[in-house]
Amino acid sequence: MSPFVTGFREMDKTQLLLVGGKGVNLGELSRIHGIQVPEGFCVTTEAYQKALEQNEAFHALLDQLTLLKVEDRDQIGEISRRIRKIIMDTEIPSDVVKAVAHHLSRFGEEHAYAVRSSATAEDLPHASFAGQQDTYLNIIGKEAILRHISKCWASLFTDRAVIYRLQNGFGHSQVYLSVIVQRMVFPQASGILFTADPITSNRKLLSIDAGFGLGEALVSGLVSADCYQVQEDKIVDKRIATKKLAIYGRKEGGTEMQQIDPDQQKDQTLTDEQILQLARIGRQIEAYFGCPQDIEWCLADDTFYIVQSRPITTLYPIPEANDRENHVYVSVGHQQMMTDPMKPLGLSFWLLTTPAPMRKAGGRLFVDVTQMLASPSGRETLINVLGKNDPLIKDALTTVIERGNFIKLIPDDKKEQNYGKSNQGPAPAKYQTLNDYDPTVVSDLIKRSESSIEELKHKIQTKSGVDLFDFILVDIQELRKNISDPQSFGVIMTAMNASSWINEKMKEWLGEKNVADTLSQSVSNNITSEMGLALLDVADVIRPYPEVIAYLQQVQEDHFLDELVQFEGGQEARDAIDAYLNKYGIRCVGEIDITKTRWSEKPTTLIPMILGNIKNLPPGAGKRKFEQGRQEALKKEQELLDRLGQLPGGEQKAKETKRMIDRIRNFSGFREYPKYGIVRRYFVYKQALLKEAEQLLQAGVIQEKEDIYYLTFEELREVVRTNKLDDQIISKRKDEYKLYEKLTPPRVITSDGEIIAGEYKRENLPAEAIVGLPVSSGVIEGRARVIFNMEDADLEDGDILVTAFTDPSWTPLFVSIKGLVTEVGGLMTHGAVIAREYGLPAVVGVENATKLIKDGQRIRVHGTDGYIEIL
Repeated sequence: MSPFVTGFREMDKTQLLLVGGKGVNLGELSRIHGIQVPEGFCVTTEAYQKALEQNEAFHALLDQLTLLKVEDRDQIGEISRRIRKIIMDTEIPSDVVKAVAHHLSRFGEEHAYAVRSSATAEDLPHASFAGQQDTYLNIIGKEAILRHISKCWASLFTDRAVIYRLQNGFGHSQVYLSVIVQRMVFPQASGILFTADPITSNRKLLSIDAGFGLGEALVSGLVSADCYQVQEDKIVDKRIATKKLAIYGRKEGGTEMQQIDPDQQKDQTLTDEQILQLARIGRQIEAYFGCPQDIEWCLADDTFYIVQSRPITTLYPIPEANDRENHVYVSVGHQQMMTDPMKPLGLSFWLLTTPAPMRKAGGRLFVDVTQMLASPSGRETLINVLGKNDPLIKDALTTVIERGNFIKLIPDDKKEQNYGKSNQGPAPAKYQTLNDYDPTVVSDLIKRSESSIEELKHKIQTKSGVDLFDFILVDIQELRKNISDPQSFGVIMTAMNASSWINEKMKEWLGEKNVADTLSQSVSNNITSEMGLALLDVADVIRPYPEVIAYLQQVQEDHFLDELVQFEGGQEARDAIDAYLNKYGIRCVGEIDITKTRWSEKPTTLIPMILGNIKNLPPGAGKRKFEQGRQEALKKEQELLDRLGQLPGGEQKAKETKRMIDRIRNFSGFREYPKYGIVRRYFVYKQALLKEAEQLLQAGVIQEKEDIYYLTFEELREVVRTNKLDDQIISKRKDEYKLYEKLTPPRVITSDGEIIAGEYKRENLPAEAIVGLPVSSGVIEGRARVIFNMEDADLEDGDILVTAFTDPSWTPLFVSIKGLVTEVGGLMTHGAVIAREYGLPAVVGVENATKLIKDGQRIRVHGTDGYIEIL
């Protein structure tokens, strides 16, 4: 036994650091009964380390490489090249050469081998490192094999491998390379098998790519492959490619490209029998590893050989269910304008708050809509409610329904769940649409909410330890009562119904589209739009004081408010910012996650927006903007009523229209309030829990206060009760969270893991149009600013904001833009509501908007018809 070389059968999953990801997987594959793996051995990472441990030049260059960032492409290229040369020039230690020669003599030195890299950070569940290191095929003779072992070691420092490690947070000196030396199989066909469909993520649909000759032609993209799909031991789809080329091994070593005989180019690579046999092998390997696999296979002499298997790292996790039935899940994040992952404490609080049947997956929440889809009236309600808000979800759910057999219909029954879109997700079973309405109902609801919050702040101060957790659980019931208050929900629905009525009737009677958008400008009691205008007033206070502005331009630290007072106008500036934070400081990006940092915790977040307002807008802009919107709405109202009056039955039409316009003006602002109420309550809870975290920190139970965010509510309660915590839990959860950050959540996913993407059904649009959902009327041209992080926003007057999603915290930016495009969103999501109120043309739900539109491009946003043109 040598520490430098080990046979496949001796390798297992405990030896990742010795044989790397590929090596571990080959060792495991060799143990599966009935699976053919070409024999071979692995040159371990200890051999790599021994070869280079004394090489000072290598270590000096490695230290230099560690200091570089992804942007330093030229330096990366130069240092990597020098490292590769050092490795190629380094003599392989004699005991390594001896161990390789010994294993070659066992398998036959005259045979051809594949020599492949296997890095310790490779084929991992969360980072595949696919294609980062090199593979050499058909290598014959000991000297050639040793030379290619050095080449594999050197391939750890190709530019692409170095950059990939930088992007994924792996240290160069912490990643080692082992080398697999495996008997060559000369196949008539080879390819890749995915045990879950890589396009839709459906775990029941197995996908096979197949071509003639060696698999390198497929992997490198030189040729098209046949594609076969198998579900439950049946071939459900076959696409036969025209295969003009194939790569074959040469007798003297190496490989060559050959033309395929024209008569054979359209032949099916595998027979139907072989396809099903290979599918069964794939399912056997998947069952052994316990997760979907990406498998490399080849077919020689009617035998399937498996040369690699790794986890598929790109699949979105399936929401957990407690049974084996079919389920359909809808993303909460796409409705709440927060598609980022949430930390465990954040998930806990949202689950405690909502009565909807929710499930976790990939650090996000999904509503299980299966029961609603199973009842005829439930289907109709769900499609109407979600369809109004997000046509892509509607289309995806319609696709599921049209399949017929996935969710079976059962007759309506009285216990059916209600699911309606409101600010907070599920709707109360009965809400009243306010026919005999009185506008004061809105101010009464706001007063009630305010006094409830004040009472909470007062009572919570006396609670600590386990009592605090019990108190919060009781108070969350109060919060849930507020959310499902039929009157509150009635106000929101009354405004929504009035908007729909206006849009429908004005199109029918006057031929005008989306009129309600103009009528919704500058309504009263909209806490979110007032927040954007209030920051303009803060800018006005600071504007006359150049010293304060100069200081704010270089502020880095969050205690800047204390230092402001030393400048002329500093006290006034501080008072204005403090007053703003007292009212709106509970907000932040992704505010439904209680663990996210609020503006009052990090007030520097507001500085770029305040400075932007001073630069881009004149004094008094806040009041002027509101008044301008109000006048436009009133003018539109008058114009509509005048035109209606001239129609047959005009007096009655005008009267009904006036009643609906009043509902929009009086009630639509309240749409934003319930979420504000939730977030305010959350902040009170959070401050109390951070006091407990302080105690745990002082007792040495946690390393930093924010560690509590990685525990669920119940886990944290238990830690506070016992003063004990397993350190491993926090580090494991932090790793999971990093992995979740890389995932893109689907709008709709099934219990098979299938992601069902909806489509917009539109005609008569320009050929190059980028399509979305029209949510705020008007057409605007301007410079696109593609922004992912609110703090990085450097906007100028007239810019069009293009981003993934906006929640209420983005509103202060809306005052200095002329239009809005987002990847996520619907008719009643926050960005859409505020865009209408500010009179900004907006298109939301634009798939991949931040990739299709480049920062700085001139674009035209068609807010009335729902598409964008790049000019």
